[in-house]
Order: sequence, then structure tokens, then C-alpha cells
Amino acid sequence: MAGLTESVRNIWKIEELRRRIIYTLGLLLIYRLGAFVTLPGVNASVLADINASSDPNNLLGLLDMFVGGAFSAAGIFALGIMPYITASIIIQLMGAAVPYFQKLQREGEEGRRKITQLTRYGTIAITAMQSVAFSVNLQFGATGQAIVIGNTFFTVSTVIVLTSGTMFVMWLGERITENGLGNGISLIIMIGIIAFLPQSLVNEFQLSGNLFIFLIELGVFALVTAGVVLVTQGMRKIPVQYAKRVVGRKVYGGSTQYLPLRVNAAGVMPIIFAQSIMFVPATFAQFFPNSQFMAQFGAFFVDISSMGYSAMFFTVCVFFTYFYTAIAVNPREMADTMKRQGGFIPGIRPGKHTSEFIDNILTRITLPGSIFLGLVAILPAFAIRFGVTQGFANFFGGTSLLIIVGVTLDTLQQIESHLLMRHYDGFMKTGRIRSRR
Repeated sequence: MAGLTESVRNIWKIEELRRRIIYTLGLLLIYRLGAFVTLPGVNASVLADINASSDPNNLLGLLDMFVGGAFSAAGIFALGIMPYITASIIIQLMGAAVPYFQKLQREGEEGRRKITQLTRYGTIAITAMQSVAFSVNLQFGATGQAIVIGNTFFTVSTVIVLTSGTMFVMWLGERITENGLGNGISLIIMIGIIAFLPQSLVNEFQLSGNLFIFLIELGVFALVTAGVVLVTQGMRKIPVQYAKRVVGRKVYGGSTQYLPLRVNAAGVMPIIFAQSIMFVPATFAQFFPNSQFMAQFGAFFVDISSMGYSAMFFTVCVFFTYFYTAIAVNPREMADTMKRQGGFIPGIRPGKHTSEFIDNILTRITLPGSIFLGLVAILPAFAIRFGVTQGFANFFGGTSLLIIVGVTLDTLQQIESHLLMRHYDGFMKTGRIRSRR
């Protein structure tokens, strides 16, 4: 405990780190305040009464967790950052199949700027379409009594406000990433999820009516969290032998280092991508609020307790784990870097053979990581079947827990880097967040 207190004190001794933390917290506060600003033309008190009497096991209950309650409250940030995530998925998928985007990926910084700009344009288009669906659902669904202005004017104003709100949230995320601490987009998603945790714990305790059962649930929750941390940070070390140069020639048998490959090299992004994809059909169903077929179609993609939803969600999680790992880790680039530096894997020829060896190892260790990621993602479905309320079940494994753990570890790692660069002890003197020499 004393070491943790000392580490916190060291953070405030570093001016740049202190400034970044305050800057990040300030922008996150602005985002949270936006969740309480209602769209023009919506009677907030009437909408709150309608939501209080509605079924919580619907689209609102799932989306609200990712936008901090702005969806059910018809806030200006109701769509949050999810349209940006969807646009990013589309651009990255096109980068794997379309030659033009493949060319942009090879152009370095200039190509990244063009891809970022195209992602922003895609975000505007996706947000506009989702805004139309959102306004139609508000007007012609169960919440129609809360709309106090004309339908046409309400639709136009909602599209403008929601699109502007999502672009502003995207701008906040980019500013946090550039000038703050951590990944801004991930932090924005995480802060919305955490906002639901206290009330979910209170509701679970009240509905369970048994302190012993509630403590058991918390214990299992802690074990699942520990498992997620271990898998997220788990690594496979491959020995790399580096040659010594002596008067223009190489003498092999020099220093040995290790090439660490994570069991889940993609981190938390696959689960965010998968959840964003699962939102798309439910969002599309909002265009047809009076259609029974579309209502059933949309309900399938938000009923997290159903086996069909769980099977599909598990498959999408596994796919995106491999997909994002292929983007994040480039075996050929790693092999070329080792070859230029005079390094090699014992028993493996440099160049193409090294690249194939790393790719095979990465494929094998990613399989258990992707399966574990998928199982944790669908764990809330099993928790609900065992009597856990849906609000707490969303944290009982699932997307929420994975995002919270992944984003927290990434942010702590950045804080560790700042502390170590200035010769301070970090939060963890042992463990996998950093290595001590």
C-alpha cells in the first residue's frame, strides 16, 4: 500500500504526466456532461417516465452501457463513438481487399492521414443514417409521446445534432490520444460503461436479497477479471540470437534476447469491433418500428441471453481477434528487422523462413486467446441463466469487463513508461505490465 501511495505521489511530481492526466479527465468530464443534454424537441421528463416502465431487456439496455445512458435519455451524444468504430472496421476490411487502401497503408504517414480522413467521412455517413433510424424510432415507437415538435423538423434537427455530437466525441477522443493519456476512443467507451457499474451493483444486491449469494457473485466476478488480465497480458517468448560484429565480420553466439508474442496481441479492439457489428442489425431494425418481423429481427441481436446470439457473438469475436492480430503484428516486418540487425531464431533461416515460423507461432497462440476472448464475451448469457440481473451480468464477463480491463492496463502501461523514463518506480515492481532490469 505504501508503494502504491508513493507511485501516486510520483505521478504528480512529473509536470507533463500531471498535465496529461488533468487534460484527459477534463475532456472525459465534458463527454459525461453531454450525456445529460437532451435533443431539441424531446420532453425529457415524459421520456424518463416511458423508459422507467419499459422492458430493460431491449436495445436501450445494451446500447446505453456504451454511451453512458445518453441513448435512453435521447442525449446529444446518444450514438456515442460507435459510428466511428463501425467506419474504422469498414476501412480496415477494405484495406485487406481493395488495392487503393492497400496502397495507402504502404505510404507511411501521408497514407495514414488519408485513411484517417476517409474514416471521418465514413463516420459522418454512418452517423447520419443511424440518426434517421434513431429519430424514426423515437417518433413512431413507444416514446412518441415525448416528441413535442413536428416530425419533419424533428428528424432534420436530430440528424444534424447527433451527427455533430458524434463528430465532437470523435474529436475529444483524438485530442485525448494526442495530448492526454491513453487511447481516447477506448477511454470514452470505458467511462460510459463504468458509469453503470455502481447502480448495477446496488440493483443486484437488492434483487438477490441474500448477502452470501451476492458475495459469491462478487468472488466469481473477481476470478473472471483475474483470468481476463492473465490472458490479456499472457506472452510466448521466442529466443532471438544476435550476432557480434568483429572487424567487419559476424561472430554468432552473441547476446540472446526474446521476441515476446502475446496470446491476445489485438488487445481489446476485437471485442469493440465485434460488439459494434452486432449493433448494426438492431440499429437497422429501428427504421421499421411498426414491423413485427423487423422487431423480432432486431430483438435477436440484443437478447444477450439467447444461445443464437451467443453463438454468433462468439464467432465474430474469434474472427476479429485473428483479423486485428494480422493488422497489428507483421511477421515479415519482424523477420526483416531481425535480419538487418544480425539477429536470427536458432534453427530457423533468416528472412522468409523466420517470417513463416513467427506467423505459425502467432496463429497457434492466438487460437486459445481468441477462444477465451469469445467465451468471456458470452459469459453474461450464462450469468443471466443463473439468476444474475442483466445490469450486473453485463459486467460479469462480456464486453464491458474486457474493455475495462484492456483499457485500464493500456493506460497504466503509459503511466509506467512516463515514470520509468524519469527514474521513478511504477505501480508494479513485478508482473507483466513492464519488465525490470
